[in-house]
Amino acid sequence: MKAIETYQKQFLAYLKDYRTLGEPKNLYEPITYILNLGGKRLRPVLTLMTADCFNGEVDDALDAALAVEVFHNFSLIHDDIMDAAPLRRGHKTVHEKWDLNTGILSGDAMLIMAYQLFENYQPETFHKLAIVFSKTALEVCEGQQYDIDFETRDEVSILEYLKMIEFKTAVLVGAAMKMGAIIAGASKGDQDRCYEFGKNLGIAFQLQDDYLDAFGNPETFGKQVGGDIIENKKTYLYLKALEFSSEDDQQQLKQLFSSDHMDSNAKIETVKQIFKTSGSAEATKKAIQEYTSRAFSVLELLTISEEKKELLKMFGTSLMDRTV
Repeated sequence: MKAIETYQKQFLAYLKDYRTLGEPKNLYEPITYILNLGGKRLRPVLTLMTADCFNGEVDDALDAALAVEVFHNFSLIHDDIMDAAPLRRGHKTVHEKWDLNTGILSGDAMLIMAYQLFENYQPETFHKLAIVFSKTALEVCEGQQYDIDFETRDEVSILEYLKMIEFKTAVLVGAAMKMGAIIAGASKGDQDRCYEFGKNLGIAFQLQDDYLDAFGNPETFGKQVGGDIIENKKTYLYLKALEFSSEDDQQQLKQLFSSDHMDSNAKIETVKQIFKTSGSAEATKKAIQEYTSRAFSVLELLTISEEKKELLKMFGTSLMDRTV
């Protein structure tokens, strides 16, 4: 097994050679821009790692890894439009740098480009990958719609929120790993276990993202800290704060999250204080650890060496210890 950094370098080299320039320039330049903004590349790295874990050729998994990354960035362009987000990874979002229509169209093109990458596989493998990818892509859209629906609903349960982040974020992490296992010829049982490992890790990852949105370092986070609070998003932190708070704090929190006109800095600081004093911040950290532990327990069932399990575990641990 290689070090995690080796997979990252291998993927980045492949990404660099990926042809994203063409005519008209205003369609393709935003695609090049978003793909070169950086990011953690955790999904494609997991595809390559998983293929290697089952003794597959890492090079064979590069197109699937790239498809996952292209699709992920397509979803980010459209998410940023829907959220009216000004920044992505510390830089202007595509719709801010170009315009709304360009963002929509370039995102659409990326979805098609992601599917094209599967055409490089033999028919049987292509078929298996396409089934996983199509199911996952549709679930990501469903998760995004749940997220939009929650903005106009007064009540959202913890279970509903967890389902939303499972679909919007976690299923793509699970699919990235399952596709690596498919390419390596792993058993159906191991393919499914890889998916469960990735899905649980993905839920933990999104909960960590929610936490960092409120309590992260603005210099390293890459997005506007407190953005979820400004946008009145009913995150795990918010829902747990409602559950744990006194009636007065509940009313204050609901009032703050129904307002778009107060000073944003004051709103962020007030809400963060409620998150801390209610115990919501601590409960969120506990949930992150719980889903990480679930992922690691699935890892134990994989029919791979202890050394390979340890590398996957190390990767998961590094995600949960991140500050960006």
